[in-house]
Amino acid sequence: MIVSTYLLLKTLHILSSVVLVGVGFGSAFYLFCVNRSKSVEAQAIVARFVVLADWIFTTPAVILQPVTGIALLHMAGWSISTPWVAWSFILYFITGACWLPVVWLQIRMRRMAEHAAKTGGPLPILYWRYARWWEGLGYPAFACMMVVYFLMVNKPSL
Repeated sequence: MIVSTYLLLKTLHILSSVVLVGVGFGSAFYLFCVNRSKSVEAQAIVARFVVLADWIFTTPAVILQPVTGIALLHMAGWSISTPWVAWSFILYFITGACWLPVVWLQIRMRRMAEHAAKTGGPLPILYWRYARWWEGLGYPAFACMMVVYFLMVNKPSL
C-alpha cells in the first residue's frame, strides 16, 4: 500500500497535535495536583518529569505543528489568509506566547523544588508566585488550542 505524502503529513500533524495538547494537559494536571499536596519531595519529582516531558514530547510537537500545517495548506490549496487558517495561526502563536514563559517557570520551579527537597526546607514564596503565573498562563493556552482544534476539524467560513 502506498501512502501519499499528504496523508503522511496529515497523520503527523494530527498525532503531533494530540501529543502537544495531551502531554501538555497531562503534565499540567499532575503539577497542578502535586502543588496542592504540599509534598516537597513529590513536587520535586513531578516538576522534573514535567520539564522532561516538555523537552521530549511537547517541543518536537510544537515544531511539527506549523511545519506540517503549512505543508498541508500548500498541498491542499488553502491560503494562509483563509479566515479559519489565519485564526488558527493567531491562536497557535498566542498559545506559544503563553507556553514559552511556562517552560521558563517550570524550570525554575523544578530547581526550587529540588533544592527544597534536598535541604529538607519548605518551598520559597517565589515558587508559589511562579506556580500562580504558570497556572494562569495555562488556561488561555489550553482554551486557544481547543478553539484551534475546532477550527481545524470544522473549517468554518468565518
